[in-house]
Amino acid sequence: MDSNKKRKIRDILRLLGAILFSWLYIPHMLIYSIKGKKRLIDSDIERLKKQVNIALPNGLAVLYFLHNNRYYRKAFYYRIGPALSLLIGWWRPGDSSFIIPDSTKIGGGISFAHPYSTVLNAETIGDNFSCIHCTTLGKKDGKRPIIGDNVTIGCHACIIGGVSIGNNVTIGAGAVIVKDVPDNAIVVGNPQRIIGYSENKE
Repeated sequence: MDSNKKRKIRDILRLLGAILFSWLYIPHMLIYSIKGKKRLIDSDIERLKKQVNIALPNGLAVLYFLHNNRYYRKAFYYRIGPALSLLIGWWRPGDSSFIIPDSTKIGGGISFAHPYSTVLNAETIGDNFSCIHCTTLGKKDGKRPIIGDNVTIGCHACIIGGVSIGNNVTIGAGAVIVKDVPDNAIVVGNPQRIIGYSENKE
C-alpha cells in the first residue's frame, strides 16, 4: 500500500473518531457557530486543511482538528478569548508547551506543524503566519516583536525584543533575530544575516 492510500485511510479513521466523540466538542462547536471571531477560526482552518491536504467543510474540519490536534485546540482557545477558553478549555485541553499570550494580536490564517515548546509572545503577528517547533517570540526590556504578514519561521528560531519583521519574510532554523528585518528577506544564523530575498527588493 502506497503512502497516499495509507494517509487517506488514516485521515478517514481520524475523521470517524472525531465524529464518534463529537459530543465532547458540543461547547466548542456552539461557540464556533456564534462567536464573532468565526472568520479568524475559518481562516486558520483553511490553511491547516491545505497543510494536511484534507477536503472537508470548515465546520467538520474544526471538529477534525479539535479532536486530533492538541496544538490546534490551543490556537482555538486563543481565538475564542480568555473568558470562554477558561470556561471550556479544561474539558479538552490544548498542549501546555504551545504558549500564545492573550495580549498577542494574531491575524488570520495561522498555521503550524508540531509547535512543541513554542512561545508566541509578540506585540502583533500579521496574516498567514507559520511556525514549527521551538519557535520563541519573546520580550526584552519590556518590548515585544512586531511580525508582518506571510512570515514563516523555522525550528529553534528566536525573535527577541522590540524588533520589526517585515512582510513575506522567511527566518531559517536556529536563527536569532535581534534587529529589524526588511520585507521579503530570507534570514539565517546567529548573528542574523540576510542571504537573499524572495523577490526583487524595491
